[in-house]
Amino acid sequence: MRLSDLPRYATAIIQRVEPTQDVDPIARRLADLGFVPGETVRLTATGPIGADPLLVQVGFTRFALRRSEAARVIVEVSA
Repeated sequence: MRLSDLPRYATAIIQRVEPTQDVDPIARRLADLGFVPGETVRLTATGPIGADPLLVQVGFTRFALRRSEAARVIVEVSA
């Protein structure tokens, strides 16, 4: 499942970040921010227009991501 498809308030485990090209600065930046395999992520809120941006929490840090950026993060929903 993609992070952009995660239901609000759901928690998931990051599996990987998919780059869209060989040298992908956005995928690299996501990894630098903590979007790494095994990390817990939670979708906490969505924006008012088109549900963009998404407010996600990795650990104790919250980030606002565009839906297109969140779609690069592959997650597995936690039980």
